[in-house]
Amino acid sequence: MFTNKQLYKLIIPLIIEQLLAVTVGMVNIIMVARAGEVAVSGVSLVDTLNVLLITIFSSLATGGAVVAAQYIGHKETENACKSAKQLLLISTIIALIIMAFSLLGNYYILRIIYGNIDAAVMDNARIYFYVTSFSFPFLAIYNSCAALFRVMGNSKISMYASLIMNAINIVGSAVLVMGFHMGVMGVAVPALLARISAALIMLFLIRNKKNPIYIDHVMKLGLDIPMIKRILQIGVPNGIENGIFQIGKILVQGLTASFGTVAMSANAVAQTIAGLEIIPGNGIGLAMITVVGQCVGAGDYGQAKKYAIKLLKLTYAIMLVLNIGIILLRNPIVNIFNLSTETNALTLQLIIYHSICCCTIWPIAFALPNAIRAANDVKYTMVISIISMWLWRIGFSYILADFLKLGVLGVWIAMTIDWFFRAICFLIRFINGKWKLHSFIH
Repeated sequence: MFTNKQLYKLIIPLIIEQLLAVTVGMVNIIMVARAGEVAVSGVSLVDTLNVLLITIFSSLATGGAVVAAQYIGHKETENACKSAKQLLLISTIIALIIMAFSLLGNYYILRIIYGNIDAAVMDNARIYFYVTSFSFPFLAIYNSCAALFRVMGNSKISMYASLIMNAINIVGSAVLVMGFHMGVMGVAVPALLARISAALIMLFLIRNKKNPIYIDHVMKLGLDIPMIKRILQIGVPNGIENGIFQIGKILVQGLTASFGTVAMSANAVAQTIAGLEIIPGNGIGLAMITVVGQCVGAGDYGQAKKYAIKLLKLTYAIMLVLNIGIILLRNPIVNIFNLSTETNALTLQLIIYHSICCCTIWPIAFALPNAIRAANDVKYTMVISIISMWLWRIGFSYILADFLKLGVLGVWIAMTIDWFFRAICFLIRFINGKWKLHSFIH
């Protein structure tokens, strides 16, 4: 169903888009570091929380993408367009609700999650959280439209939109942080403006009737309950899975915060660099939803399995080269962040450990499950992810980091134990073929 040229045309822009997303995060951390490690810690804490909130409508976008991909594979263009409208409607409504709760509960949410953190860190976190909360509806719109363009095989659109968004973010941050010395606020405001711009661009482009999937009347989406149920059947389990995953990360972040500013800063920088290491996997994982979803919609499970294996092999090849490169260049990369000697040493330790595990375990644990999700087998991935998160990542974080006194390194070791468990479970599911039994199109 897909030639190599079509696959690369889909995958390369997705990888570039993921690179842009991580790069802008790195630039923001580098810039805010000029305001001190307290500011870096505040931004890092909120970014972890923001990912949890953003995950909810990102999961809905995945649900809508799977539904639309299967309709395209089954040659039901009209239903694909209907699913697009309902995806945009429900994701925007949920994002508005999340935004309202975040604005009203700003301080209390941070206090409940992170406890009695340093007052200066809390002040920076509150500012960043308040401003970025306004961007949630725009992120929901952007993610929904981007997911639909990927399903159409046109991943260049979301890549270009991401490029514009990141350019606004980086230039704005440079001007406000370095020029006007606005600290955390100087990073938050450009992020908001960038997300608004990207959402408006995507809304304009998705209305083009030349697209296989388009939304003709943005202000008159209507309400199609059966279609929303289909999206939610995939989006809700996926959202629960990713939401609990992020909640677990936040709980572990709270543990990391108890180790002091050095641990928090090293963890923040190492996570930013770690984000670079999984870019190929994230990009190819998104491609799996489109490719496997269309194969499943066409009822061709042999092709679905073939492409899933092919894309997994490609993930391993690229990630191996990338992670070896980061290990070799770790010192100049970390030096960019201008950290203290103690923080620098801890960051290097975390990066080496993550790089080794990333190119061996991560692809099966996180890229392969997208093939399973594309066939609607989302409850299995949800249950495995929840069990793995609470048993291994959270439970062992406290055992290794706190009880055995390994500190933040113990948290990262627990994280990779979580990866290993997921990899085993998802590989077994993929091999035994039970993931093929859940498509709503037969």
